[in-house]
Amino acid sequence: MDLELAGKIAVVTGASRGIGLEVTRALVAEGATVVAGARTPGDDLPGMESVEFVSVDLTTPEGPVTLVERAAAVGGIDILVNNAGAVTPRPAGFTTVTDDDWQRTLTLALMAPVRTTRAAIPELLRRGGGSIVTVSAVDAIRPDPLVMDYSAAKAAVTNFSKALSKELGPLGIRVNTVSPGPVSTALWLGERGMAAVVSAANNTNPADVAAAAAAESVTGRFTRPEEVADLVVMLASSRLGNVTGSDFKIDGGLVTTV
Repeated sequence: MDLELAGKIAVVTGASRGIGLEVTRALVAEGATVVAGARTPGDDLPGMESVEFVSVDLTTPEGPVTLVERAAAVGGIDILVNNAGAVTPRPAGFTTVTDDDWQRTLTLALMAPVRTTRAAIPELLRRGGGSIVTVSAVDAIRPDPLVMDYSAAKAAVTNFSKALSKELGPLGIRVNTVSPGPVSTALWLGERGMAAVVSAANNTNPADVAAAAAAESVTGRFTRPEEVADLVVMLASSRLGNVTGSDFKIDGGLVTTV
């Protein structure tokens, strides 16, 4: 199936690793040019064809503007993928989560996509419309005390995206969210990932923690980042031109409610 993305210009945040890197690869494979924003390019972005890397700190008010300005210089924006994010487990409980902790989480998980989207809208309109896909999480509807600040921020992102879809739909801009469950990236499986932090707090093995988390899904495994990327790129395509205001879970059946 031709996803009709050849010649499109996409902005991807958090593009140097994990889901963002796979989204970048998938968009390039479909013929799009990607303006890839992250603090550092990592090992894979340098030299990647049809990718323009922008070193940017999205936790600052200026960062998203800088990223969008670079995209405008390339030609504009047809697709925005808000992917940048991080999560810090809180095994010691709610009372240990400081105001600064809350502020850091809300800034990256909520305000970064808000600011990037706000900056990108004029470019999307100038190009005649387009698609905004924001990576949320199943924690938005399945709150976890281990990551309560992250869960709250993702709930806000999903709500924000739904509201924005109603405003921008008549203008030709579609807005959707993708909500993964556990994904096999460094966020879960890295040296400082969820499994490592939880195992250290409970004196267990990170592999056992990861296995237990995977077992909660009916498929019995984590989602692969490229699977999330495929869903994001499909939503970016005009082939799904009447899909907006929707949230798509990709969690191996982790969420059991209708």
